[in-house]
Amino acid sequence: MVLASRSETEESKIKKLKSIPVPDISGGKNGRGRSVNIKQLAAHLGLSQTTVSRVMNASATEYRISTDTQQRVRAAAASLNYEPNAFARGLRKKRSFTVGVMVPEISEGYAATVLAGIGDSLLQEKFFYFVVSHRHRSELLQSYPRLLLSRGVEGIIAVDTPIQDDLPVPIVAVSGNSKTNGILTIELDHQTAARLALTHLLELGHKRIAFIKGQTFSADTHARWEGIRKVCFELGIPIRPELVVQLEGIEGSEPGYVATKKLLQQGGQFSAIFTFNDISAIGAITALHEAGISVPAKVSIIGFDDISSAATNNPALTTVRQPLYEMGRTAATTLMREICEGRTDGAAESILVSPCLIKRRSTSKAAH
Repeated sequence: MVLASRSETEESKIKKLKSIPVPDISGGKNGRGRSVNIKQLAAHLGLSQTTVSRVMNASATEYRISTDTQQRVRAAAASLNYEPNAFARGLRKKRSFTVGVMVPEISEGYAATVLAGIGDSLLQEKFFYFVVSHRHRSELLQSYPRLLLSRGVEGIIAVDTPIQDDLPVPIVAVSGNSKTNGILTIELDHQTAARLALTHLLELGHKRIAFIKGQTFSADTHARWEGIRKVCFELGIPIRPELVVQLEGIEGSEPGYVATKKLLQQGGQFSAIFTFNDISAIGAITALHEAGISVPAKVSIIGFDDISSAATNNPALTTVRQPLYEMGRTAATTLMREICEGRTDGAAESILVSPCLIKRRSTSKAAH
């Protein structure tokens, strides 16, 4: 009986809320766009505009507003199509609460996972963000920063994207920038990553290892290759020219497929391939299968990144995992801190993150 009484009470409240006359701001005849402003909402609830504002801006707990009041405010706001005015919020605080994010491209893999971490962190703090994809075109790399500034962004996150100009807002990079340009960079420990992968292959008995380097335009290519060279020297692994190829192009697994075809044409003998990323590893496996070479029975493949499809690929990829999602979150939280502190001069330093090796079914003991 008590539950029924409560249900009737809630139903009557909803009916009452829906019966309130609200202005039609759409200018149309279909009723779309009907909404109330904060003054009308507060008057209906018998609350102050400040209280309603704090509830709608997720500050209710901070100001000890009761759970019952929060529920009342949100129920009324939903029924009456009320939305907080972010533009007015920005005007009051002289802020845009907007960030720009520059990425090479948006697809499965590196950028998408980093973006997920950035987006979750920004949305948690009620920041809006623009994402632009430059596809390594020089004219876009030059114009996009100024375009984002014209949209009122308070800071920029550059993902595998070099920033050449001095900009009047804080900038945080996820790789792609050197310490000399005054940009704080979130980057991977590439030498440790190389050591994890190459030690694993040595332990499996692989002595003739082929390498697929990254594209020339990728910021990680040079750092990762230098890490591989140093570790190969330490471990006594020879780097043979005929067992080194480089990715060309951007889209999907095709560059890895083409690079592996070239590797086979060069005629060098190898029992394992260390690829630049998981996407190219997937292309490499396809090329090997077409050539009648079984993975991992004849050739082991080790990838890099640990994207979502690495675990479900056939065979599942052994890979060096870099914490892409966490790198995105760190970049966003660092940028928001710099925005709040009013820093625009940048900090020429790096936040180094550690990789780990994920062993799956694409590597096995070297065939004799």
